[in-house]
Amino acid sequence: MSDSTKSAPVWLVVGLGNPGPTYAGHRHNVGYLVVDELASRLGAPFRAHKSGRAEVVEGRLGVPGQPGPRVVLMKARCYMNETGGPVKQLAGFYKVPPERIIAVHDELDIAFDTMRIKLGGGDNGHNGLRSMRSSLGTGDFFRVRVGIGRPPGRQDPADFVLSSYSTAERKILPFQVDRAADAVETLVTDGLERTQQQFNS
Repeated sequence: MSDSTKSAPVWLVVGLGNPGPTYAGHRHNVGYLVVDELASRLGAPFRAHKSGRAEVVEGRLGVPGQPGPRVVLMKARCYMNETGGPVKQLAGFYKVPPERIIAVHDELDIAFDTMRIKLGGGDNGHNGLRSMRSSLGTGDFFRVRVGIGRPPGRQDPADFVLSSYSTAERKILPFQVDRAADAVETLVTDGLERTQQQFNS
């Protein structure tokens, strides 16, 4: 990698989720699915970061053959409510300010198969966002909010997010994940306004 390439600004894309096979198919782990899709597009596997607290992929997003923005895709090696520590550590390592951090996460208040992209805001009860805000000292980072909808009947939202997608949802999920990955790419290449126009539904 050349010196000029190394000096280019870096974006940190944080896929929020819980590690391990027990949680892999849960609605709460859709952030992991999206960064997995982005890693596939970069043609690179996740590898342990030397901090030992996260798995990362480094590369460039955008049009093939052109020097697109540098990105680091990240999955923390801890539970959702402890994500902030590893995020802060990697942000420091790669010299990424909060305004170039993107959290990709599940969102109860948005219908399944829709999404919203925004900058800043509260955590809306989401443990991963709460941990990030606490560790970073600010909520002024981007969020790609992937809708999972509200639980049916009287099911506890905490149980709902830690449950697997329905059979019908699993048929649509790959398209939702693909679109969320497109939104991340558009955000780093074209900015917030164009991304919101294209993907907020």
